Amino acid sequence: MREFIVEADGGSRGNPGPAGYGAVVSDAATGETLAEAAEYLGATTNNVAEYSGLLAGLRAAHELDPQATVHVRMDSKLVVEQMSGRWKIKHPAMKPLAAEAARVFPPDRVMYEWIPRERNKHADRLANEAMDAGQRGEPWSASASRAALDTPAARPVTPEPSGPSGPSEPSAGGADATVSRAEAGSTPAGKAADDVRAAQAVATPGTETAAARGPAAATTPSSGWAPADMGPPATFVLLRHGETPLTPQKRFSGSGGSDPSLSDAGREQAERAAAALARRGTVQAVVASPLARTRETAGIVAARLGLEVSVEEGLRETDFGAWEGLTFAEVRERHPDDLNAWLSSPDAEPTGGGESFADTATRVAATRDKLTAAYAGRTVLLVTHVTPIKTLIRLALGAPPESLFRMELSAASLSAVAYYADGNASVRLFNETSHLR
Repeated sequence: MREFIVEADGGSRGNPGPAGYGAVVSDAATGETLAEAAEYLGATTNNVAEYSGLLAGLRAAHELDPQATVHVRMDSKLVVEQMSGRWKIKHPAMKPLAAEAARVFPPDRVMYEWIPRERNKHADRLANEAMDAGQRGEPWSASASRAALDTPAARPVTPEPSGPSGPSEPSAGGADATVSRAEAGSTPAGKAADDVRAAQAVATPGTETAAARGPAAATTPSSGWAPADMGPPATFVLLRHGETPLTPQKRFSGSGGSDPSLSDAGREQAERAAAALARRGTVQAVVASPLARTRETAGIVAARLGLEVSVEEGLRETDFGAWEGLTFAEVRERHPDDLNAWLSSPDAEPTGGGESFADTATRVAATRDKLTAAYAGRTVLLVTHVTPIKTLIRLALGAPPESLFRMELSAASLSAVAYYADGNASVRLFNETSHLR
């Protein structure tokens, strides 16, 4: 039985904006390029373009040999995880494309692998050629393509652990309060960072596509020693916001409550963190959760560093539903059954339709992938909350969910994780508070 390698990519200049895809089919045994496909799609999102490239690549492979097995390699972790059945697909524009892709070959004859962007240059160049042609008002022409000329010939490929190593358990996080278990809580042209928010991927089992099957969870980068020539990593310096009036009272304070601002003590903590980061002098960008306490903390730090603040929705804290503003004891008294379920399962939601820890973990993992692509080789300060920071640390370590209940994360503390181009991660700092003393 023949085996094909399908490498696919898509991009959007604006996300949404002028978009296109590229796909290349090669022989797994010899590395010979057998087919190329590219098309300008008009205005759409990066993720829709990537799915369109996948579908085109699978169709081209099917035309060559409908009985073949296919090894799909893409630099979109979102598409790889969704088509592998580990993430559910909710976005209405992507569901039909994913369903079509799942029907081209029987699922047991298709294997999906994430690869770093630099190993997907042929498909990326095809996508850019299609976008360039479309913006000139012309169709992409295979005869005029130069994508293969500047791309090394594909090597015979066997699967290797260069991307996510598979599903890990959904993570747990918790309230802004530090009490009991309640606390556990520059890209290539035409290739914008994944529009993961629009994707709305959820780490729960689903049947919306033929590929959505089996257990679902946030994924963890593979582990191991990174090669010396990987280049500088994307480094996240993780700053938990300063105290709010709710912090010393140990109350649930997520993204669905009163959205408190910093207290006087919290502003002093933010100033001390800013001074420490200015002394280090390594931060090149500042990204904050949309909540008031994180934006205020980020603003204090950014002013000291001479940087602007970007807001990222995916960095917000868990929504604790009807528990917002309550202490752990008050929740135990008012909603004992819901609290017990929530503490026992990452899939359980707080009373009133809050956000489960499993959903939080998937959102954080998708945001991680988006930001590592956008800030490759750079150091970026992420100003966020207890649950997102602990989740990033847990995923980087490949640790089980219960590890979150064994982490202490103080207000205005600093942590750091480096992410390499092959998907590996290295925890470099956790809960550093010396600047507060």
